[in-house]
Amino acid sequence: MKDSIIIQGARENNLKHISLSIPKYKLVVLTGPSGSGKSTLAMDTLQRECQRQYMESMGMTSDSIGKPKVESIEGLSPSISIGQHVTNRNPRSTVGTVTDIYTFVRFIFSRLGERKCPSCSGSIPPALEPASVPAGEDDEWGAVQLFACPHCNAELERLGMPHFSFNKPEGACEACGGLGHVASINEAAVFYPELSLRDGGVASLNGVHRDIQMRILAAAGKHYGFVFDPDQPLKEYGEVQRDLLYYGVESEQFKRHCPNVKPIQGTKFEGVIPGLWRRYKEKEGEAGAQEKEGGFFHEQQCPECLGARLKREVRLVRVAGSSISEVSEWSLGEVLEWTEKLATALPPEGQHLLEPILHDMPKRLKRMMDVGLGYLSMNRQTVTLSGGEAQRLRLASLLGSGLTGVLYILDEPTTGLHPRDTAGLIRVLQQLRDLGNTVLVIEHDTEMMRAADHVIDIGPGAGLHGGTVVGEGSLGDLMASMHSVTGAYLRENRLPALPRIRRKGNGRYVTIEQAKDRNLDIPAVSFPLGCLVSVTGVSGSGKSTLVFDILAQGNPEERVPKGCKNIKGLEHVGNIVIVDQSPMGRVQRSNVATYTDVFTPLRQLFAGLPEAKARKLTTKHFSFNTPGGRCETCQGLGTVSVDMNFLPDLEVKCPACKGRRFTEEVLQVRYKGNSISDLLNLSVEESLPILSEEPKMAGMIEMLCEVGLGYLKWGQSVKTLSGGEGQRIRLAKELSKPSKSHTLYLLDEPTTGLHPTDIVRLQVLLDKLVDTGNTVVVVEHSLELIRESDWVIDIGPEGGAAGGRLVAEGTPEQIAEVMASYTGTFLKRVLTEKS
Repeated sequence: MKDSIIIQGARENNLKHISLSIPKYKLVVLTGPSGSGKSTLAMDTLQRECQRQYMESMGMTSDSIGKPKVESIEGLSPSISIGQHVTNRNPRSTVGTVTDIYTFVRFIFSRLGERKCPSCSGSIPPALEPASVPAGEDDEWGAVQLFACPHCNAELERLGMPHFSFNKPEGACEACGGLGHVASINEAAVFYPELSLRDGGVASLNGVHRDIQMRILAAAGKHYGFVFDPDQPLKEYGEVQRDLLYYGVESEQFKRHCPNVKPIQGTKFEGVIPGLWRRYKEKEGEAGAQEKEGGFFHEQQCPECLGARLKREVRLVRVAGSSISEVSEWSLGEVLEWTEKLATALPPEGQHLLEPILHDMPKRLKRMMDVGLGYLSMNRQTVTLSGGEAQRLRLASLLGSGLTGVLYILDEPTTGLHPRDTAGLIRVLQQLRDLGNTVLVIEHDTEMMRAADHVIDIGPGAGLHGGTVVGEGSLGDLMASMHSVTGAYLRENRLPALPRIRRKGNGRYVTIEQAKDRNLDIPAVSFPLGCLVSVTGVSGSGKSTLVFDILAQGNPEERVPKGCKNIKGLEHVGNIVIVDQSPMGRVQRSNVATYTDVFTPLRQLFAGLPEAKARKLTTKHFSFNTPGGRCETCQGLGTVSVDMNFLPDLEVKCPACKGRRFTEEVLQVRYKGNSISDLLNLSVEESLPILSEEPKMAGMIEMLCEVGLGYLKWGQSVKTLSGGEGQRIRLAKELSKPSKSHTLYLLDEPTTGLHPTDIVRLQVLLDKLVDTGNTVVVVEHSLELIRESDWVIDIGPEGGAAGGRLVAEGTPEQIAEVMASYTGTFLKRVLTEKS
């Protein structure tokens, strides 16, 4: 068995025919500047080849996935990649359900739960051994189990594990179906009376789907004896046309108009509103469905269960004085304390029954605390987790799997993690290695590099300037390399010092009074305007709640702002711009070119060329989103989906257009020797000399290069971008817009995915924003950026219920002297290093 993974001649994307050896059964860190080729090597080469070989082992042809551009890879192991994209978007999925902690808690409540009889209010003792159910067997019985209350002989239903689940009919609140919220259709967002159906009068119908629905509507109108005009504004519709469009042919609203007409056979128009409800129910109100449906639904907390998701009789059951709804709201750290106390308070028969649970459950909870997630609650929806949180949650669960001989590939697991918690994450990765696995980590964190058994540095720059191995081996080997920017940084143990004079601001402040939202309890906190302000604290301390849930929602016209008593000083702010790490979209058609609005002038440029005019090609033909000039096999995506059986579907190059997206006729039109497909396959930086004379595009290209994203390809789907890359694209769009008033920029960890040397470039950019008369507030863990801030607001001291308080505020030097501040402790070290 080989002790190394040997790669020969890797040339995918920007990799320059590199060869290297990755030691197996070690903790290996893959580092280098942003866009240097780290992810290309790990994900697009190593992981892809693992997938290809898996398909071959399943008897599928390797041609369906395509071999990565590499001469050979020897010594590969089965691989598991753990990225930062949240794939489970089901609102029924919570931290408790995906980790099985909630299953353990349900078991405890089904065996030890105490409740009151609804007839006589007598206390009903716990059923340690449910009647008619063998000990140790799951009690998900089919028939209802009844018993007599010892106080009044009333017949009651025995509550088993299904009753404590919001995902089962036995336990789910009947009003909301266990979702915790109820929905209603927002008709104002769906229908636009001034517009016709063809012009977009129904926002939920678009593209090909709208054309099909218009034909079905016209056929239905003809069947029932009236003309349905798709070019008529909705406000001019008669009642019968309106009811058909809104409610469909099978609705009572429409049937009353044509009671004696024989119902239409074959394809029927279901109606816009029933169609929306059908899709909503199919997704069970899937988190993100509102975004997909264009905000067509209003959602509010369920008035029956108040968001607890469970039936009332279940919420009344108590174990050690607490209900399962209360336990679900606690942090995982508090659940651990509750579990440990419960073990000592149980009678002998209870200890025997719960021995497996009380042995396994604390181990799982401690693993999650080791990776810095102790502040999360069981009822936290997985869809609300950041990429780093979701990655670390999966990592903690993998430790209990017992797998060995596996190649684990992780993409920046320290994202969103305070320096205090990095040591715990490193211990978890080392445990995974010690089980007999190879752990390959794409990472910029210097503490992770110091803990690695082997470090590989890709560079020396990004995009065209990267793609080579500039240093590898032990930490000492890397630091000795004269070509490695990372090695130089580690060798000097500091960034190049920037001349820094702390700004005093413009003398005005935005002050939040009595912030009391989630775990926050802050009497007052002020943000100086005209400064670069960092909001710091451990994960879960309340930073994002303060900045994005309270400050970002501030409006000088509101008497009572959300989450606080008052916000003063907003009259000095002309505009608030939020640049967070929320997903840029899950639509594969959205790419860098379309998102930055470069694609429209690019299409116009090609449509205006003599060759295009001679072929009678318009801007429509140069779009991969509409029929005409796009390849219809892949519908302009350039890829088709391959079913991977038990693994997620895989996107492979379209066999018809070979990934070029367009028809041959469109591809014949060239600008400076490049087809529109060629330009989409270029990086932003590569396109600059070609498009430098086009003012509608050149400005955005230069801005993307300035924010360090010149290595991105125009045709790259925004789904593939990291949170940090997405945030910097948003920042580039904002910077390209002229601003005449004082703007308050709110950024969520803008250093995510940035190499320490790239943080210097970001610092220059943020300084430019402040020096032109604006205020920048960053929620941040990076000590390199925090130490360059003018003002720091530190929240904590811990996460969850033990956080939410103002620990310190002042300049970085002042924060460094506060003994109670975890941030101050680490900040003091880097301030000393810098000097």
